[in-house]
Amino acid sequence: MPPARVSRSAPLGFGQSSDPAGKFLGVLSVATGESLVQGPATDRRVFIMKAVTWQGKRDVRVEDVPDPRIENPTDAIVKITSSAICGSDLHLYEVLGPYMKPGDVLGHEPMGVVEEVGPEASGISVGDRVVIPFNISCGHCYMCTIGLQSQCETTQVHEQNKGAALFGFSAMYGSVPGGQAEYMRVPQAQYGPIKVSPDGPDERYLFLSDILPTAWQAVVYADPPEGGTLAVFGLGPVGQFAARIGKHWNRRVIGVDIVPERREMASRHGVEVIDPSGLESGKDIADALRDMTGGRGPDAIVDAVGMEAHGSHVARTAQNLAGLLPDVAARKVFEKVGVDGLTVLHAALDAVRRGGTVSVVGVYGGAVDPMPMMDMFDKQIQLRMGQCNVRRWTDVLLPLVEDSTDPLGVLDLVTHTVPIAEAPGMYKTFQEKTDGCIKVLIKP
Repeated sequence: MPPARVSRSAPLGFGQSSDPAGKFLGVLSVATGESLVQGPATDRRVFIMKAVTWQGKRDVRVEDVPDPRIENPTDAIVKITSSAICGSDLHLYEVLGPYMKPGDVLGHEPMGVVEEVGPEASGISVGDRVVIPFNISCGHCYMCTIGLQSQCETTQVHEQNKGAALFGFSAMYGSVPGGQAEYMRVPQAQYGPIKVSPDGPDERYLFLSDILPTAWQAVVYADPPEGGTLAVFGLGPVGQFAARIGKHWNRRVIGVDIVPERREMASRHGVEVIDPSGLESGKDIADALRDMTGGRGPDAIVDAVGMEAHGSHVARTAQNLAGLLPDVAARKVFEKVGVDGLTVLHAALDAVRRGGTVSVVGVYGGAVDPMPMMDMFDKQIQLRMGQCNVRRWTDVLLPLVEDSTDPLGVLDLVTHTVPIAEAPGMYKTFQEKTDGCIKVLIKP
């Protein structure tokens, strides 16, 4: 009879024995998923799970890794039922490798069922169905109390001079193992996890983890006026939701994207669309938007594209060269040299009407990116941006996703659902925008 499964709060060895060479000593039970690790002074069981891990540029693999365990009193362990691939994951897949190390567990859009709670993880119980926000926040520090959970003072990554720690997002944000796995440890579980109904498909709730509140915050920051026009540059998952939120607010919405399937999806939700592939420059895109808005330009624009924007060969070359440097040197390039593709952002600043607002939700990484400051000042443009404060928007968004009419179309986003074993191939498909891929759901 196999030994009983031990609590994840037990002091596990995570696959290491007392062998001085650090060699793994033991066998894996296929029936129980346990590894019995034996060494001169040990006799302990380590549970093994499947997880999507980063191994190098454009190289992610599903590997056996040790199960997470309770490490702090406010931790919880969640059995993952669904996890999505985010556009931000593609930055790790392609550009931000210098901040990664082989074996890092990816993913920051998970949900599942609570399997274990630490003694101070109040508010959730074993068996609760929860969505896990991508940023880790405590709920009681100054920043959290003013609605800036992405700047949580309890979890800030001081050694990188960054804000709140993030799941599955490199040393830059704390190297916290992510949620593209069978289980995950959730720090600050007394505040972070969002309890949802046990009924309904995961897709109804999953996007509360990141892209839905990210899009909501982007539109709040853009602040399109009543009767005004909102333009959304980039109709990936965040851009899709930003456009739908604009329509939900009864604004005119124009979406800009080169991918036909993305434009088609946006059109289903009443969004006017522009194909920029036939336009030669960012100025042409701006001119097209001005032509659609009486020569004035949109009142507000959301940039949902970010650093890997099409049209900047110099930026892509710089990114590729940085990726060839040793990690320490490459980090300096990212932190001290502008390496972003700014075609989309510059087009947005050109296109927005005078006195309008550009809301940046696409991720940028360059420190000295050139900006048209004279024009921005002259046009009196407001520029807002920042990491999403997920928990700030939960109470607003939860009723909308629970609404049977699905006003934001959360059930019309996923194009591909795969088991975890097929996740590496879907990274490639998602990055290359092939097979009509817009949003990928992983089922561990």
